[in-house]
Formats: sequence, C-alpha cells, structure tokens
Amino acid sequence: MGVESELLSIGELARASGLTVSALRFYDRCGVLPPTLVDPLNGYRWYTGAQVAPARLVAGLRRVGMPLAEITAALRLRQEPAQVGRLLDAHLRRLEDGLADARRELSRVRALIYPEEYPMTTRIVLSRAELTAAVDAVRFAVGNDPELPVLTGVLLDVESDGLRLVATDRYRMALARAGGQVDGPPVRALLPAAAVDEFRALLGAATQAQAHLTIADGRVSVTVAGAEASSTVLPYEFTDYRRLLHRPAGAPARQVPVDVATLRAALRANTPTVTREHEGVPLPVTVLGVDDRNGLRLVDATELAGPDRADLLVGVNGDFLLDALEAAGGPQLVLELDGPIAPLAVRRPGDDDTFSILMPIRL
Repeated sequence: MGVESELLSIGELARASGLTVSALRFYDRCGVLPPTLVDPLNGYRWYTGAQVAPARLVAGLRRVGMPLAEITAALRLRQEPAQVGRLLDAHLRRLEDGLADARRELSRVRALIYPEEYPMTTRIVLSRAELTAAVDAVRFAVGNDPELPVLTGVLLDVESDGLRLVATDRYRMALARAGGQVDGPPVRALLPAAAVDEFRALLGAATQAQAHLTIADGRVSVTVAGAEASSTVLPYEFTDYRRLLHRPAGAPARQVPVDVATLRAALRANTPTVTREHEGVPLPVTVLGVDDRNGLRLVDATELAGPDRADLLVGVNGDFLLDALEAAGGPQLVLELDGPIAPLAVRRPGDDDTFSILMPIRL
C-alpha cells in the first residue's frame, strides 16, 4: 500500500484526463498507455502523476477522431512539436475534406427531397487559359476500358473556391485545379472523354479571357465568347480520389528535382530494366533511383539483381511517366519517391494543386 498510495488508480486517471475507464483499458491493451503497475493479485492498474499529461493528449486526439496509429505516433513524438504538428495538420486536412464531402452530398440529398427549393444549378466563371491548362494536365490519365465506364471520363469537382479536374485509369491519376467565381452549391459531374475533347477544342479556338461553366440537370456546358458546347454527364459515382492524396504519417517522400528534357531523352533511350507480367501481358518496367546528390537516375538490371540493391527504388511504366511529364508542362518538375510500393508523384515546383501520380510496379 505504501507504493500504491503514491499512484493513481485507473478511476483517478480517468477523472484527471477525460478518458473513460474502458478507454484506458483499451489503450493499455494496445500498448499506448500501459499502467506503471498492475497488482498481481487483483489486476488493478496503477498510474503515476507523470502519465496524466500523456493521457490528456490521448483524450484530445481521441475526441477529434485521430486514428490509433497516429495517436500512438503523436504520443511517442510529444517532445518534438514540429513532428506532432505535421500529424495534426494532416488530420485536420482529412477532417476538412470530409466536411466538404458531407456538404456536397447533403446538397444533393436536399435537391432530391426539395427540387424546387434547392435547385442544383452551379455556375462558375474561370480563366479560359487556366481551364485549358487544367484539362491538358489530366486528359492523358482518362481510362478507356469499357468494363470500367466510371473511369472513362474526367471528374469536375466544384467547390466554393473553384474547380478541380480528376482523371484516372487505375494505374495513374492526374489532378489539376482552376480557381473561379462559383455561384451555386458544391457539385460533382463526370464528363465523358469525348465531351472533354470537344470542350478543349472550344477553349483553344477562343480568344476571350473568361470561360463560363454551368452544371445543371445532369448536363455540363461551357460558353466562351458566345460559343457553347454541352454534354450529358456520365451516370456513375467517381472513385474516392481524396484518400490517395494524404500521405500516411511518417517520413516525407524524397523530392527529386528533374530537368524534363534530360529525363525525357533518357527515358526514350533507356532499355526497361525488367519485365513483369500483368494480367497475362508482359510489362516492361523502368526502375528509378536516387543518386548521392539527390538526382534521379535510371537503374539497370545488373544493379537490381545485385546484393547491394539500393533501398529507394521505384518501378514504373516508362511510357506512363513520359505522358505525365508531357502533361505537366514546364522545363523543371519534381518527382516524389516514397519507396517501392508507394505511388510516384510528378509535380510542378511550388504548385500543390496540379500533379499526377503513377502506381508503382512491384519489383
């Protein structure tokens, strides 16, 4: 009793921290907040006063819905505020995205229940040049598999501050944003590839600075300088692309600047390192690595098979990478490598809104 009198019971720690007794038992089983002492006779858990602050931290993170793995990481890193701050920022972005999705879906539900009171018409005025660049940045990633019709178009995702375009064929995904003046509720519309091309031709032929986009009653129209193109939207729910945009907690990806012309020439001259079979078809794989000066290099088969194989190697479809370089535009880009099973990101320097990701090929 002499030792136990200096400790806190599980009930006392619950009252001091804001966690319930059952939550403390759960975090004990998970190894997150183990007690300092467990009585071998009766199984009572005892905690020290120094465990109150960590328990309060866990309680706060639990209240905002942070996943267990990230709570564990935050507790482990609590003496390193910058790293914990990054975890908090990432979780806040997830919450904000979830709220935006909820608002969008509730707008759709209200329109279904009260079609006269909540008309689903959204208009947006955009820079013609910015919208053209956004279309060009994503068009290459549109799928053409008739068995996956949901991937055969470009998603128009309108939020309060502008428009995001998204396309994917499962093996690559491209995203681009165009800011604009939005009048109407948030809305998503899946535009067929043929309509995307028609809209692009209209945008390219015009000289006026602004483009007007309208989404209403299952149709999308674009008007530039009095000329108009319109299309019925595809009747499919697009994939939840946002979950691919958030990197798990941990070390950031390696950012490697590249000269596009040099990399393009190297890719065209390079013989793919290995061949892997995909759905019964041989697939040539280009393997990327990083040199000791943080420069990108193409890895040959000899190194890949050797005993001293480098840790940071990523296998990709070289033709897809060429497409991504072309779509991104600009003489300089940044590739983000995060290991052999994480997507490869292709970004413009300083632009967080326009980028593409390529699914890795297992080496």
